[in-house]
Amino acid sequence: MKKLLCLLCAFTAAAGAFCSFGFAKVERQTALTEGCKSACLIDYDSGECVYKDNEHVRMPIASVCKVMTLTLCLDAVESGALSLDEKVYISENASGMGGSQIFLENGHSYPLSELVKSIVVCSANDSCVAVAEKISGSEDVFVARMNEKAAELGMDNTLFANCTGLPKDTQYSCAADVAVMFANLIKHAEYFDYSRIWLEDFAHEGGRTTSMTNTNKLIRSYNGCDGGKTGFTNEAGFCLAATAKRENLRFVSVVLGADSSEHRFKSVSEMFDYGFANYKNKIILDKTITLNDDFAVKGGKKAEFQVMPAEDVYLFCKRGEEPEATFRIIADGVKAPVAKGQPVGRIEVFKNGVLYKTVNVVSAEDVKKANYLDRLKEVSDGWSL
Repeated sequence: MKKLLCLLCAFTAAAGAFCSFGFAKVERQTALTEGCKSACLIDYDSGECVYKDNEHVRMPIASVCKVMTLTLCLDAVESGALSLDEKVYISENASGMGGSQIFLENGHSYPLSELVKSIVVCSANDSCVAVAEKISGSEDVFVARMNEKAAELGMDNTLFANCTGLPKDTQYSCAADVAVMFANLIKHAEYFDYSRIWLEDFAHEGGRTTSMTNTNKLIRSYNGCDGGKTGFTNEAGFCLAATAKRENLRFVSVVLGADSSEHRFKSVSEMFDYGFANYKNKIILDKTITLNDDFAVKGGKKAEFQVMPAEDVYLFCKRGEEPEATFRIIADGVKAPVAKGQPVGRIEVFKNGVLYKTVNVVSAEDVKKANYLDRLKEVSDGWSL
């Protein structure tokens, strides 16, 4: 296979350097987060931070903690350990949770999908505990797993003490960690099946219903917002982690410790406005287009085959800037047979000479294994008179 190291775009290098957490430094021209103690705005695809204010300061985050509860639940669904259709038994402990709740009935069972929906839409504490007990057997064991997951995600300024976010002295996080946590949650497509719901009734046995209204007002008032998690306690103030997408650009915005509900929604909206106005995503690899170089294959009916990236790759940058982007393909030593869509290597994308993203490369065609006659013909073709 030919060595591939192609210059895709020639642009001026981006002005910002990277800070120790991997976020790009930006000059704060004006405060976008009125009445908030901490804030962070990141590009979802790259994780690059484009606005920050006290983003690593530890503080309580109230029900925003439920982002991790939902993450572990949807991780379990993705792995096959749980199904959204299966029933979850409600213990006395779960049904007795205070704060925001859906009033689950002790001793009854509910579909997991409905419990997840109630957590996403109306921040139900009782559903959180029920899910925790279903996954881990007890809330304490589940919380230990929450902290393990936080460590896996590099959330160094986070410690969970329960799965609900109800006040507890030993529980804290920061805006930067919440942004990472929420970005990880929304990788689960199922999350958006619930996050866009504004108003819906939750059905109990016997015909009783509980009305659910989405606590994230931005899904109705902000163009492109399709998900978020609110939180409030007297200790934490008003908190919000939210996401918005326009065309191929998605941001995650977080504010903690706001002095009013109005200020948390206003601040998150203004950070979104700043991001969409000043940044862009430029597509540099299209998953529907084959790459220029062919891959070598051993033992196939043909010696080479075409490949393509497994997913679209975008380069995040400021509007008006064009960073230098290069890439190289790494083969895994492919042997026939090869199926169309089969991973056969990876492609490394570099932004201004720094590794930016790695994605799989897949076969664009089927390659059948060579038989005896194919090999005989290959040998005879190599003979010379």
